[in-house]
Amino acid sequence: MSIVIHHNPACGTSRNVLELIRASGTEPTVIEYLQTGWTRPQLHALFAAAGLTPRDALRTSKSPAAELGLLDESVDDETLLDAMIAHPVLVNRPIVASPKGVRLCRPSETVLDLLDRLPPGPLFKEDGSAVIDADGRRVG
Repeated sequence: MSIVIHHNPACGTSRNVLELIRASGTEPTVIEYLQTGWTRPQLHALFAAAGLTPRDALRTSKSPAAELGLLDESVDDETLLDAMIAHPVLVNRPIVASPKGVRLCRPSETVLDLLDRLPPGPLFKEDGSAVIDADGRRVG
């Protein structure tokens, strides 16, 4: 199965998602979007496939969204997309695409819906919370 993760290695949630994918036996294509940036067609396609609007995908904390005046609800989608292209960190992450769909994987266990098989357990997030129990079942 082909999986693509739009990844930020500095983000704990993104690292957790990448580990869950790898633990399932799949090596994903990893796109470090802070280095590669985004294109408008790419964002349109990802957001449409995930059922997100640019506002839904806007990272509001630990980003320049407030400084750029993007938190006001009157800011339109095209302005948000322009800002996301200029400042890739404004796109919330990680976004994962698989044959089963595209999702913004927050919380990280959201990625389990996109995998062909669950990773063997037990499996924990970086914060110590369980995702898969010792019997291989999802937790929570």
